[in-house]
Amino acid sequence: MLEEDPKAIFTQWLEEHSSSVLKVARAYTLTHDECQDLAQEILLQAWRSLPKFEGKSSSATWFYRVALHTAMNWRRNNQPRRTREKPLLEIHIPAVENVDSSHQVEQREMVERLYQAIHTLPKTEVALVLLYLDDLSYSEISSVLGISESNVGVKLNRVRKTLASLLDASAEGQSE
Repeated sequence: MLEEDPKAIFTQWLEEHSSSVLKVARAYTLTHDECQDLAQEILLQAWRSLPKFEGKSSSATWFYRVALHTAMNWRRNNQPRRTREKPLLEIHIPAVENVDSSHQVEQREMVERLYQAIHTLPKTEVALVLLYLDDLSYSEISSVLGISESNVGVKLNRVRKTLASLLDASAEGQSE
């Protein structure tokens, strides 16, 4: 399908969609090293899949689809190892330069709790949350996941409730 130079197209798409790759990798991994490994695997699979791109969807939709499928397969294939390996310590260095550093620390902690809650969701719900957090429309989410737009809405409402419960429980656990 691609008549232009595949390397140039891939490089351009990588610049446009690298944040999506990192978001997907982060949501499906427990440690920084795993995140980097998965991101590399996603890029490798995207490169390998590029000749199969038919132009039936946007590059963003295609990149997300490759990233999510790769992440889901990676998660399933690495599940036995991942259940044995837990991070010993996650180090977070708060910014000290900014006057608002306590707000930044609070925001960072909230994001960490959100990712921890996301890690407990089934893999299809993780994909849905990521697409939603990346401000994709219901139509775009529908296209990436291959479900109807109304199903996107129903599933998002369920996932929001689940995440709210998980975050509330996490906040209560931290205050005790």
